[in-house]
Amino acid sequence: MNPVKSLKARKHELGESAFQLEVLNDRLTLGKHLPSFREKLEPIGLFPLKPTEIDIFQVNMGKMCNQVCKHCHVDAGPDRKEIMTQETMQLCLGVLQKHKFKTIDLTGGAPEMNPHFRWFIEQIRAIDNDINIIVRCNLTIILANKKYHDLPDFFKQHRIEVASSLPFYTATRTDSQRGDGVFEDSIKALQMLNAVGYGQEDSGLTLNLVYNPAGAFLPSGQAGMEKEFKRALKAKYGIEFNHLFCITNIPISRFLDYLLVSGNYSEYMEKLVNSFNPTAAANVMCRTTLSIGWDGYLYDCDFNQMLDLKVAGKAKHLRDFDMEALTQRSIIINQHCYGCTAGAGSSCGGEVAK
Repeated sequence: MNPVKSLKARKHELGESAFQLEVLNDRLTLGKHLPSFREKLEPIGLFPLKPTEIDIFQVNMGKMCNQVCKHCHVDAGPDRKEIMTQETMQLCLGVLQKHKFKTIDLTGGAPEMNPHFRWFIEQIRAIDNDINIIVRCNLTIILANKKYHDLPDFFKQHRIEVASSLPFYTATRTDSQRGDGVFEDSIKALQMLNAVGYGQEDSGLTLNLVYNPAGAFLPSGQAGMEKEFKRALKAKYGIEFNHLFCITNIPISRFLDYLLVSGNYSEYMEKLVNSFNPTAAANVMCRTTLSIGWDGYLYDCDFNQMLDLKVAGKAKHLRDFDMEALTQRSIIINQHCYGCTAGAGSSCGGEVAK
């Protein structure tokens, strides 16, 4: 694995959300003044952007991770100590007892590294045995330590939907983005998941892969990429999965650092702006999702969370949870939002412009 430290640990200026916002809001690029995201929403009647229905409760269980990926918008890594406490999880459970959601989406960092991860899932199942629980697994965590080797069985026992990051179906492109040896361990972990039934027809155990580009470009069509991934992984490794989600890299944190260092920032931002899709804008994930920070603060999405852009209104923490107010709130937007509305659009569930 690549021993690179997080931006935060290196005391890099981009490790601070305020500086990232300064960069994003300097809209002069390539000699042109790019329009604000608000200027794109107003003509199509989407400003202020409002929730449609909050049915996804996404919980960031901490920024600790066994990987240090070059594109990571969380700036996660082994050196990040921010982790959700059991007390904050109890606040989450209190909300789940009072309000009905379709999906609980557990993310990180590597959510499995939270010491209360399994307890939390068991408590969620005790409240609602039918709710869809997604775990965003980086795959390598399954092999990182013996205590994680039984995760496939644990996931199966609790009928977890597994969403796994895999930048590509070759070692070179995967390892260049996520660290040396990541591809080999990812393949082993996928085979372990397949062995207990994940990705197999009629098993009821969903295994989805998540792809994001390795450079300053937008992802290709999701349907075509899915066929390509399925063919390659089945032929060479015998691996099967359900769906591939294509996600656009959002220009924040480590990907923003990459764009600036490589000299691609201006061109990438112009590409996002010029690829703005009104249909994608109408279906952005923040209209149906509530993002919970590791410390219990509330955000419109995981990207806003990493920029410390808390939800509008008084109910900014789980302690003050007010579903009515949250449903009526205006969603906080900024220039990074172009990433979710470019081309076919992007969300934690892949393309949004159907």
